[in-house]
Amino acid sequence: MHIKLTDWKDVAQSYYEKSVSLAILILLFSFLVFPKLEVKPFRREIGEMIAIEIPPEDLQKIKPPDTTVKPTIEIVIDDEISDEEDEEIEIIETIAPTVLDPYKEEEVPQTFGATDRFQIYEDPPVAIRRVQPEYSDFAKKAGIEGKVWLEVEVFTDGSVGAVNVVKSLMSGPGGLDEAAVTAVRKWEFSPAKSGGKPVAVWVTFDVTFNLKN
Repeated sequence: MHIKLTDWKDVAQSYYEKSVSLAILILLFSFLVFPKLEVKPFRREIGEMIAIEIPPEDLQKIKPPDTTVKPTIEIVIDDEISDEEDEEIEIIETIAPTVLDPYKEEEVPQTFGATDRFQIYEDPPVAIRRVQPEYSDFAKKAGIEGKVWLEVEVFTDGSVGAVNVVKSLMSGPGGLDEAAVTAVRKWEFSPAKSGGKPVAVWVTFDVTFNLKN
């Protein structure tokens, strides 16, 4: 097997010649394209600052700047005010005294049907005053008996808010549904409580119509 050895100096010499030729070509191209290219040398200038000491006698001759004199305003306070002049002074109270109780809870206005249907409570409302519904003449003659199921809104003061019929027995003019709603609106409750405080809730119960009673 024949191995050819090459001296690195020969390789470097060949690259050197090529590099020199390329540099000469670039210079010639620059002179042809930019014939008026001038390179100005950087000129450095150094300035000197000389401190001059002024003699004391010359300092006295220099006039200081004029100072502005502020005007003086004399304020006269008359302590001797007669009773008549004192009566003419009007005292205006713009801010009335206020008393805030941080422990007093604000009363929320009660709006029919606005109570949360998922209100949690421990003690349910209890009816403390009931009004019996009135049987209509038509229902008596027809012998209609049964129950009307109502959904009733009970406020924090025990009063009745909105009333909805869940299961009807007899609707229409002179019907038992309207009689049940009219009677329940006059009921009074002991309100439901959550954490010992009264809360507004919805409750569902029935009103029974029986001809024997």
